[in-house]
Amino acid sequence: MVNQVGAEHVEDGTGGVADVVRVGLSQRAGLLLRAGAMAVADAVVPPVCLSCHEPLCEHHALCATCWGQIDFIHAPLCDRLGIPLAYDTGGVMVSAGASADPPDYDRARGVAAFHGTMQKLIHGFKYSDRHDARRLFGRWLVAAGETLIAECDVAIPVPLNRWRLLHRRFNQAAILAMEVSRRTGMAVAPLALVRTKKTPSQVGLTMAERRLNMAGAFAVPEARLTEIAGRRVLLIDDVITTGATVNAAARALKAAGAARVDVLALGLVAHGGS
Repeated sequence: MVNQVGAEHVEDGTGGVADVVRVGLSQRAGLLLRAGAMAVADAVVPPVCLSCHEPLCEHHALCATCWGQIDFIHAPLCDRLGIPLAYDTGGVMVSAGASADPPDYDRARGVAAFHGTMQKLIHGFKYSDRHDARRLFGRWLVAAGETLIAECDVAIPVPLNRWRLLHRRFNQAAILAMEVSRRTGMAVAPLALVRTKKTPSQVGLTMAERRLNMAGAFAVPEARLTEIAGRRVLLIDDVITTGATVNAAARALKAAGAARVDVLALGLVAHGGS
């Protein structure tokens, strides 16, 4: 019966074995073409370590030495700040810093401590147009933020002011948010949060100066309120240092009606406090 049905499909042109064979051949040809293109690309631009440029077997990766120099953040963690703690009590833990000065966001998670190889990679990405690490960054962010991603509705990148965006030509946080979305299917609202004032660089400022610098720096445009109201937001940035930037952004999002705001970043300065 199966053979008869298949034969009928071949004869009347509606599908069946012949179509399956054609599709299989087409897919195989496509795979061969892609494999050939990748081989040519690897010959032209061989895969190298994203940090030290030692030859590797695959793109978008680090060599074992550079990987070993990254201080990845693992549990036990402070549930609020995401900073590593010395011991595990077996439950949800909050650090002394978070208890004394709670952040405006709900939870934060970072991939690794912001020093050494991780700092080099982020600075290359942010200041030197080194976007070849974006796929690796995306994998890391999804792994570090697995719990947050599962419990949030929309990803929002920390925005740059228009002049810095024109000078840099890209927003590194928006690139990271798009990578998270590409890997998880999470919705992204890149225009739902804007800078309302031009702020000086945070580099070299104390924690108090950073907070003052960022006060009132963000807002949700009226036309974007429906993208925020009642939703659980995943705020994405490259680095959390003192937390002044993400705190200011979280305040603006909650003022616009966000149900909660969690933060996900590549680098985390553990002594940042909030």
